[in-house]
Amino acid sequence: MTYMSFWFYVFVLIAVLLYYIVPLKGRWIVLLAGSVFFYWQAIGTKGGMAVILLTVAAAYGAGLLLQKMRKRSILAIAVLLMILPWLCIKNGNYVLEILLHREAVSWIVPLGISFYTLQIISYLADIYMGKIAAQKNPARFALYVMFFPQIVQGPIPRYDRLAGQLYEGHAFCERTVVGGFYRILWGFFLKLMIADRAAVIVDEIFDYHNLYAGCYVLVAGVLYSIQLYADFAACISISKGVANLFGIQLSDNFHHPYLAVSVRDFWHRWHMSLSEWLKDYIYIPLGGSRKGRIRTFINLILTFVVSGIWHGAGLRFAVWGLMHAVYQIIGQLTQGVRRKAAKMLGLEEAVGVRIWIQRTWTFLCVMVAWIIFRAENLRTGIQMISSMFRVQNVWIFTNDALLSLGLGWKEWVVLLASILLLLAVSLKQERGVSFSDMIFRQPLYVRWALYLVVIFGIMTYGAYGMGYDSQAFIYGGF
Repeated sequence: MTYMSFWFYVFVLIAVLLYYIVPLKGRWIVLLAGSVFFYWQAIGTKGGMAVILLTVAAAYGAGLLLQKMRKRSILAIAVLLMILPWLCIKNGNYVLEILLHREAVSWIVPLGISFYTLQIISYLADIYMGKIAAQKNPARFALYVMFFPQIVQGPIPRYDRLAGQLYEGHAFCERTVVGGFYRILWGFFLKLMIADRAAVIVDEIFDYHNLYAGCYVLVAGVLYSIQLYADFAACISISKGVANLFGIQLSDNFHHPYLAVSVRDFWHRWHMSLSEWLKDYIYIPLGGSRKGRIRTFINLILTFVVSGIWHGAGLRFAVWGLMHAVYQIIGQLTQGVRRKAAKMLGLEEAVGVRIWIQRTWTFLCVMVAWIIFRAENLRTGIQMISSMFRVQNVWIFTNDALLSLGLGWKEWVVLLASILLLLAVSLKQERGVSFSDMIFRQPLYVRWALYLVVIFGIMTYGAYGMGYDSQAFIYGGF
């Protein structure tokens, strides 16, 4: 059972009905039962279920112990115990698959292990720092960790922001439920209209990288950047939408990242719950920016290398994280020079032009790093990037070459139109326009007419159907 399956929404409908039937005080029990059921069905293995239940039990006990004795040694041991399953499973399978060329041990891999591990660590760290009190009810703590809309791919919640919402119970609110439905539809649009259709081109070029070079790599890099965002944002939108059906508000995880004007700004907009976690539990404890420029740069490098390692085993992920740290260091070192250059070119007054130059440059920097991230290995990624500068084949944009990559011209039109729609919506939201508020203010018949149009459009033009399976969410593998 996945977020894109029919049976998931049958399950959600039943859970929502039960939630609002049960008295307020007992509604958290419905969420717990639903979360356990979903996780059991989604993972489909006893081994994975055992790992997460043992992790929850260990974290619960560690939290109570830290509440009584706030010692750094206890926190260190507890964090190590939380990290070990993730470390062994993720890196163990990397060794088996990549280095030893043997089958991965998939039957013990819990869904969302990278996400709930960070979630638990933040919970324990906050207890140690006195920010929160340990949850004494083991069932309620299990719900906090396993809440089904967010466990697979986040966002990574903080205990003080989510737990109260889970336990208090919510009365039915039409606006919240309608907003949830809107978010689910938007998630389907991002996934089926953009991400899975772009994946056809991306997979073709990256999987057969020996056959493609130059502008083909540029196309793959741009489309993978869009695919990754649309895919991840789709899952988060669905997660937030399903949570809304229960009256629960999950934290935002994206704020139009490709409208960022610098790589630093990008990380304030991309996977915001992870960025905040890295800042609060890695960067600041290392000293942040309080101990001089050199130390700041070292802290920045360490933080982003940790981010890379969290994303996956293999050198390319660490290098990807390092690239983002280097981008920001160069940005800080050249800040004065860039300001003088902008003044000389008359770009200080031309604010709109300057912003779009910054956005384009930032996107290209991020895209190059994404190529390393997506490539089979580090060497392949470097070769693909270098080919963009070595091979001159601009002609692929003027003939039918792009039509040989898996999409016909009609599918290209749908993909490009969908991307332009995403850009238009993002620009409007960047200026403060709330489409959900606009839609909710419309008469009921107008709202439902719009919903039906969107549903019909996705059913007509979405990338699914006979012989085409909706791909698993990309970040579901991290």
